[in-house]
Amino acid sequence: MNSSLHIAYDVVMIGLSMSLLVLVIVLFLVCKKKPVESEETLPVKLCARAYSLMDVDAATDGFSYRRIVGKGRLGTVYAGILEKEVVAIKRIHPRLVLSNAGFGFPSVLKWLSLAQHPHVVPILGFSEAPGERIIIMEFVGMVSLEFYLHQNPDGASLLDWSQRLRIAAGAARGLEYLHEVMAPNVVHGCVKAANILIDVHFCARICDYGLNFLAPQEKRGITGYVDDEFWSGHGACKESDVYGFGLVLMELLSGRECREGLLAKWTLPLIKEMRLSELLDPRLVIPSNINPIIRLAKVASACVGNSRKSRPSMVQVAAILNNLEMEVCF
Repeated sequence: MNSSLHIAYDVVMIGLSMSLLVLVIVLFLVCKKKPVESEETLPVKLCARAYSLMDVDAATDGFSYRRIVGKGRLGTVYAGILEKEVVAIKRIHPRLVLSNAGFGFPSVLKWLSLAQHPHVVPILGFSEAPGERIIIMEFVGMVSLEFYLHQNPDGASLLDWSQRLRIAAGAARGLEYLHEVMAPNVVHGCVKAANILIDVHFCARICDYGLNFLAPQEKRGITGYVDDEFWSGHGACKESDVYGFGLVLMELLSGRECREGLLAKWTLPLIKEMRLSELLDPRLVIPSNINPIIRLAKVASACVGNSRKSRPSMVQVAAILNNLEMEVCF
């Protein structure tokens, strides 16, 4: 009897050993077939490429004024051709370069270039030389929301209420990605209509994210789009981005420009009292279903009217706007 038990025990142990050996072999073959990329190799494959100043100079015909497609708070944007591809090349203002001479520009740009999202403009490369800092981005024939709303006489009429809602929802998703998915999280620092680009399909895409380090003391171009806490020494954060996004929603609703914070002071009482006939852009016909616009106005009020600790997050804002977009546009 004892002999039979020993034999059965040996058979079981041999079976278990064989199963374990087969499992080890299978795992080895699977791992060999699909190697796991380490965290060290992943950024190398995705991060921005460094270009020489000679490459960028040639791409823009010596920074020709004919190549200029925009000017902003941080610098001048040129349309250039690099490696047979049309790109947007932002040349940072020399005075901003000199005031931040010791900052790790390449490392920051490599980190920011890891952002990959349908509503974020990709950073493709950069160039750094004495007195020069240059950022190379994807170019897809986009113009800014500011241009549509305030500079092109016919632009605002091209953006009906459903398109404005779609733009708001797309921009919210882009900011939500920067705030919550990117690691470390990215604070935009200057959320405004000029930094929301609209492509040929009227899809919103966030640009100039994370570049506030280039102009930490620069007030021009940011006044009115940041909260009071920003000026009291607390600086840029996710909550100040939410404030700026609320101002963008107010521009979409009213069609008015944001000037020195006056738009918020004018808009907030109208939203509180639901005086929509005075609030909404007179260039557009008010739709029969006004509820989505009312909810959009309430989101704008929550983003701008509250203190930092009481503001909604971009996760909450994006969730509400996504629901509104599905309700109206689909």
